[in-house]
Amino acid sequence: MKRYGAVIGLKPEQIADYKRVHAAVWPDVLAQIKASNIKNYSIFLREPENLLFAYYEYVGTDHDADMAAMAADPRTQEWWAVCMPMQAPLATRAEGDWWAGTEEVFHLD
Repeated sequence: MKRYGAVIGLKPEQIADYKRVHAAVWPDVLAQIKASNIKNYSIFLREPENLLFAYYEYVGTDHDADMAAMAADPRTQEWWAVCMPMQAPLATRAEGDWWAGTEEVFHLD
């Protein structure tokens, strides 16, 4: 198992809508997340900075392939089309990334 964390901005005028859609994530999207070997997935919001922090545990054997399968899923693409306009990616993210990856500096089980 490997842990992943990422951050992204959230447009202030979109906070209520972002919370609303995440209170009822589409079942097909949830199923794809699980099929992509993601467990213990959470998204946290820090206001007033309007930063989202996502955390998940990956339990598969090929993260790149599982993430590619999720990205290719039509229903997930529809979900992202709803969510992405609400987000404000960080200017410092890696080229090609939407969410900016983070480095784990401490962990306690």
